[in-house]
Amino acid sequence: MNHDGPIGIFDSGIGGLTVVRAIHTALPDEATIYLGDTARVPYGPKSPATVQRYATEILAWLLAQRVKAVVVACNTATAHALDLLREQAPVPVIGVIDPGARAAAAATRNGGIGVIGTAGTVASGAYRRALLALRPELRVIEQACPLFVPLVEEGWFGHPATRLAAEEYLAAVRLGDVDTLVLGCTHYPLLAPLLAEVMGPDVTLIDSARETALELTAVLDRAGLRAPAGGGTPRHRWAATDDVERFAMVGSVFTGEALASVELVDLTHE
Repeated sequence: MNHDGPIGIFDSGIGGLTVVRAIHTALPDEATIYLGDTARVPYGPKSPATVQRYATEILAWLLAQRVKAVVVACNTATAHALDLLREQAPVPVIGVIDPGARAAAAATRNGGIGVIGTAGTVASGAYRRALLALRPELRVIEQACPLFVPLVEEGWFGHPATRLAAEEYLAAVRLGDVDTLVLGCTHYPLLAPLLAEVMGPDVTLIDSARETALELTAVLDRAGLRAPAGGGTPRHRWAATDDVERFAMVGSVFTGEALASVELVDLTHE
């Protein structure tokens, strides 16, 4: 297997770029290629079978780019399609749910863990299953926060409307005596300072994007796929299935850097 290949990362849209940012921080020598399926976002309301079809189409495209590993930077796709993708892929495939769940199970002191995510992710029960598989005695309180995604994409990280939504959504979680909160959507790390304020200093926030990057690092090391250090500046490619101009504009907020060129990909003709 070629350790010079890029890491493939995909999401239903833009949120997975927080995972890319974490990967660039953890693995500065690795090239990456990110595909946001902006033509078909959101995945949450779609059936599991449809999400699996979308995910396998994206996997085929990424494999054609000769990636050496695939990161499913989408909670819904991880919940519904991770096992299928692992069956089909000749390279390692990492999702965003298990790394976050493991970190939360290790961090909690009182056994109370809150999970916030989109309605689709919460309805899937994927985080609850992952957490209880690790520690059956845990108390898991889940809360859908559907307004967070549009607020983040608007750039309203500290806006009064965002704070109001956070206080409303997190009220039940705070009453549940949790000491750990899983940010179960890739948009949510951008709200971490606000969420930390609302939850209070005694609650540990688990950033699934960061945990996924650490998991990827371990997987590459075990497989001997790490790019050698000092091999020059790695190339990062950006791709979307629709509206590349908006992807570039909003995406720069997520990555903290300008996205110079975004490729338009038509998965229906790949």
